Amino acid sequence: MIEQAIEVAASGSPNLLVRRLGLVDYQPTFAAMQEFTAQRNADTADELWLLQHPPVFTQGLAGKPEHILQLTPIPIVQTDRGGQVTYHGPGQLVVYLLLQLDRYGTSIRALVRAIEQAVIDLLAEYGINAYGKVDAPGVYVDEAKVASIGLRVKHGCTYHGVSLNIDMDMAPFNWINPCGYANMRMTQLRELGVNDRFEDISERFLAHLHHTIAVKP
Repeated sequence: MIEQAIEVAASGSPNLLVRRLGLVDYQPTFAAMQEFTAQRNADTADELWLLQHPPVFTQGLAGKPEHILQLTPIPIVQTDRGGQVTYHGPGQLVVYLLLQLDRYGTSIRALVRAIEQAVIDLLAEYGINAYGKVDAPGVYVDEAKVASIGLRVKHGCTYHGVSLNIDMDMAPFNWINPCGYANMRMTQLRELGVNDRFEDISERFLAHLHHTIAVKP
C-alpha cells in the first residue's frame, strides 16, 4: 500500500514527502502508520499521506460505545488516536501527518491549530467563513463541522491526522454522535457551494497545509 505515488512536497523541503494513495482500506493504512512510526529514526523524512477510505467508523482511545447510535454493516475499528468516534467514506479527503514534531518547533496543540488554520484558509478562498474551537478540535461553519482532527504522538512523532468532508454520503454521521457530541451537525464543501473537483480541492488544501506547518528555519 505505501509504495504508491511518492514525491517531494511542494514546499521544497527535503524532509517532507507526499504520498497520494487513492482509495485504501482503513485497517492496513492504520497498521502502516504504526509501522512507519515504530521504524523511523532521526534521519527519516516526514510524510503526508493523502487518501480516501471506504466506509468505516473509527473509535479513538477514549471512545465510548454509547456514541454509536445504530449498528450497521459499516465496520467499527478501534484506533489509537485521540478523540471519540467518527466516520470516513469516499468523497472525504483524509490527510495523515507523519511528522517529527521538533522539526517544526511546535507543540501538539499548536500543530492542531495549524491544521485547523489550513482548512480555514482553504475555505476562505471560496468565500466561506470557517473557524476552530479551543474545546472541540476541528473546523466549523455556522456551528456545523466540516473537518475533524485526531492525532497520536509517539516518541515525539505524530500520526493520524485530519479529515475534510468534500462530497460524500453524510447519512452515516447520523448513526453516531460525531466526535462524541450528541446532535453535532456535520457539513461538507458541496453543501457549502464548492463545486471544484475533489483532486483540485485536495491540492489546494495541501498547499495551505505546507504553509501552516512549515519546517522551522
